[in-house]
Amino acid sequence: MKADDGVVELTLDEACRLCAVEPEWVIEHVRTELITVEGDAPASWRFSAHTLRRVRGLRHLERDFDADPELAALVEDLREEIARLRATLRRFGG
Repeated sequence: MKADDGVVELTLDEACRLCAVEPEWVIEHVRTELITVEGDAPASWRFSAHTLRRVRGLRHLERDFDADPELAALVEDLREEIARLRATLRRFGG
């Protein structure tokens, strides 16, 4: 689905299919605020490309490293921050 600004946003079912996760897994992570989505209820939630990367990362850490959800979220937060810092360095020629 395309938002008004031309950005593609997916529904819960579409995001789950693309990330190979169950809707219940995503719902629990949204309710515990480990994943942020647009919308008030699961039927109206919309997932951006950034959110899909986060879902995949969290699932990978939880599944492959048996990380608890909070630890997986912390690792994803750090990965995202490193990516932002690297982008800033590239912009300034670093």
